[in-house]
Amino acid sequence: MPGEQVASELKWSQSKVSRIENGRTQVSARDLRSLLTLYGVEADRHERYLELSKGARLKGWWDEYADAIPRDYANYIELETEASSLLIYTPQIVTGILQTEDYARHVIQSALLISPPGEVNRRIKVRMERQERFVRDRPRSLSVVLDEAALRREVGGPQVMRAQLNRLLELGEEDNVTLRVLPFDAGEHPATAGEFTILRFPDEEDTDVVHVEAMTSSLYVEQEAEVFRYTLAFNQLCASALPPEESSDFMASLLKEGEG
Repeated sequence: MPGEQVASELKWSQSKVSRIENGRTQVSARDLRSLLTLYGVEADRHERYLELSKGARLKGWWDEYADAIPRDYANYIELETEASSLLIYTPQIVTGILQTEDYARHVIQSALLISPPGEVNRRIKVRMERQERFVRDRPRSLSVVLDEAALRREVGGPQVMRAQLNRLLELGEEDNVTLRVLPFDAGEHPATAGEFTILRFPDEEDTDVVHVEAMTSSLYVEQEAEVFRYTLAFNQLCASALPPEESSDFMASLLKEGEG
């Protein structure tokens, strides 16, 4: 069974399948069960493989939240954890890895609609831990292009937005974080389809992966030509956006507007 078919059947990225097969990443018990079922391994042999896997894998921190996050999200967090750099374009709201807790609460509550408070709280904990580990676990770089619309959309009210803008200004001072603002007057651009993330990995054998998040699912783009187009689009967005220092000035001006 080709790796592309495995990825399609399990709704994984091809990169994830490749890294598991080549021993460059650990395999979770849940993922192992999925693989055993897909490959047609007899049910009475599953436990033997699962026992073997216990001594071979390290548990991901996100496994503790398995009851609170969809599998698509868990798969993305695993990729993000292994990536050496992230390139993100966000057009409508501040991207999750940059959100304050209050901002995240309003975004998650809106997205989950009728979910119980406990599930919302666990999702927020996951988002906050993603941020903490991105900084703490090992050096990684983050480059984000924020559309002006994402900064002007008032999520949670003026106080929440002021705190979020201040948080962005703080993050922009970090050595491994580059923030650029794409102002309205930049005009047309090549990423009108919406938010996307390009993940890059430290191993040269692991090709870049593009993650596109939809309302109820995730799409992974891994064909070389398509990834190249997204990379060109991101580079063009960076060229059209304000430089990092001017972007900080722009966000500071939005704070002053709010005070007035």
